[in-house]
Amino acid sequence: MKYIVVLGDGMADEPLEELEGKTPLAYAATPVMDSLASRGEMGMVKNVPRGMAPGSDTANLSVLGYDPKIYYSGRSPLEALNIGVDMEEGDVAIRANLVTLSQEEENYEDKRILDHSADEISTEEAKILLEAVKEELENETFQFYPGTSYRHCLIWKKGMTVPLTPPHDIRGKKIREYLPDEPALLEMQKKSCEILQEHPVNRARMEKGLNPGNSLWFWGAGTKPSLDSFEEKFHKKGAMISAVDLLKGIAVGTGMKNISVEGANGGLDTNYEGKADAALKALLADGCDFVYVHVEAPDEMGHQGSIEKKIRSIEYLDQRVAARIKEGMDASGEDYRMLVLPDHPTPICVKTHTCDPVPYVLYDSRNKEEKKGVRYSEEEAAKTGKLLENGHELIRHLLEE
Repeated sequence: MKYIVVLGDGMADEPLEELEGKTPLAYAATPVMDSLASRGEMGMVKNVPRGMAPGSDTANLSVLGYDPKIYYSGRSPLEALNIGVDMEEGDVAIRANLVTLSQEEENYEDKRILDHSADEISTEEAKILLEAVKEELENETFQFYPGTSYRHCLIWKKGMTVPLTPPHDIRGKKIREYLPDEPALLEMQKKSCEILQEHPVNRARMEKGLNPGNSLWFWGAGTKPSLDSFEEKFHKKGAMISAVDLLKGIAVGTGMKNISVEGANGGLDTNYEGKADAALKALLADGCDFVYVHVEAPDEMGHQGSIEKKIRSIEYLDQRVAARIKEGMDASGEDYRMLVLPDHPTPICVKTHTCDPVPYVLYDSRNKEEKKGVRYSEEEAAKTGKLLENGHELIRHLLEE
């Protein structure tokens, strides 16, 4: 038996007037996920424990079977694992986003966050910008490490886990009320803006009509994580396929195989087929029992508030990932169980994460019974009456035979 998770980050949403009262998931053309639902089990699952912030960190830990109330120590430390940062006890890792701030205001505090990802800036451009910041701001206490696209890491040696606001929560808002209370962090953010505002990379981006990465924004502070081995915990050899450092870092911490896919970038134009093919190879040729295929695009489109692009990202996941994996597994003759779900909602109306339960569908290739007229959506999943309150328990259900 082989086991597959296909996770559409932030795929769940709220009904929208623009879609005649449907969610993007319900509106999208998803014949493969609908087929899985017609032959499988559908329900709702709450991946973010009560009292915890809704993020891809806590939610993906849950989906992988790790109770965030036990294992979560902050978002950035998980990303630091993949970047290769050797954190010491007492060190604090902080996410350092390259964001786009408005430019017309003279005072830093009066600026607004226009884009939490600087138009999903390329990793190559972002590294150049981060290097410019490192040259002026790095010292023995604060050290910068480049990540993927706009996502970077600051290590605060013997630091403090201070409260910080995620930039995707405050798009369009003045930043004054959301700036770090810690003076050293605030000063570095301000200076990063001075360094980056007129940087040649940013000038070139603006000439092309792209948002500049004109300031760092700090958030997601946490301490060194400690995660149990996935193989020892579940007795399955697992592999992770994702474009983002967070998921890759979870894989490092749990001892799963990290599979990099050329052209996978966490955006709408990611290499969907490459991810599906990598999953099939891991399961059918490389001896893996379990593979986790993470697709970031629905979440990014939710943060952007783009209904059209979020629908497209869901359709791509269905037709270019789920379909390709299902066809490959069916052709192989191997029995398999496939779980498809989001980690959390990223509703278009708020452009950030919420704690609400999300719909899941669990398919077993041995089940030939079909229920007619079933669609995979939030509404249809809720109608089943099945609600799993503790998301970290769902994987045990997947791994049942």
